[in-house]
Amino acid sequence: MSEANQLQSPLEAPAFAESTPSVLHQLNLCNRLLERLLHNLRNEHNAESEIRDIAREVIQAVAINPDIALACIFLSQINGTYAVRHCIETAVVTVVIARAMALSAVDTLTVTAAALTMNVGMLRHHETFQNKNTPLTSEEMAIVRRHPEESVDMLRCVGIEDDDWISCVLMHHENDVGSGYPAGIASPQVTLNAKLLSLADRYCAQVSARNYRRSLPAQQALRNLIEDKAAPVDPLLVQYFQRELGDFPPGCLVRLESGEIGVVSQRLDGGEARTIHCLRDPAGGVLSPAAQRRTDDGCCIAEALSEDQAAIRFSMKQIWGPQASL
Repeated sequence: MSEANQLQSPLEAPAFAESTPSVLHQLNLCNRLLERLLHNLRNEHNAESEIRDIAREVIQAVAINPDIALACIFLSQINGTYAVRHCIETAVVTVVIARAMALSAVDTLTVTAAALTMNVGMLRHHETFQNKNTPLTSEEMAIVRRHPEESVDMLRCVGIEDDDWISCVLMHHENDVGSGYPAGIASPQVTLNAKLLSLADRYCAQVSARNYRRSLPAQQALRNLIEDKAAPVDPLLVQYFQRELGDFPPGCLVRLESGEIGVVSQRLDGGEARTIHCLRDPAGGVLSPAAQRRTDDGCCIAEALSEDQAAIRFSMKQIWGPQASL
């Protein structure tokens, strides 16, 4: 990523004193803090400040190493309930795209805070819905469609009046053609920040594993969103998602055309170029240490693999070093 696209701001001051902060540790800490905060939100007397602090920590974690932050999502390394973990993962993707778009530090902080709080109005229902193995009832669907408004009501109840933050939460299920909810509004009324949050939310919902289904490959998730005629996405945002995430983001398990199996570890300048840490040779033998390959050096990715298909076990620290330690 070019220096021009990296946000430089006091908002991104290091959160930890260590010489090599761990992105994995920092995101898991954010998740724990957010879980406690959201479940007790109505009793919080300093909610806005605390949420902004967590948002700053997420922004800083991405600034330390965006590839590791993305890999935490695709390797399911953020622990906790899906409802809160999904908010952290959506915030990470939102920050990655916001940095690429060179959004201001203020806008980046606002949309990150919105990602962390977008579902607070449905939090008590989320795990119940997630564990269902039958379609939602009409009453349950009504709860889903009301949750942006209920989330906004809760945020205002605890003193949050930031118009941009509120609008992002309220509109994160709206879209350009007016087929979304809760109000069915269309562009240009739907803000760019709300559309960014919406796309990150929908993307993370597909690439993250649930109790009732496996995660979808990143390539398939992005294609699903682009081809969704019912909820078309902003072409500008699609360009940024394709450039910054692509078919094989960091953390994706892959098979190379050589037959080697490994994990995508780094995005390289120049679009789709990637570094892969290979952990199995073409015959299935373990490679120790992992062998590094580059897709811009003659190595091509043949396909993405599920965890079961890859059949490789490794820690994030083994691939990314201390910045990915627990």
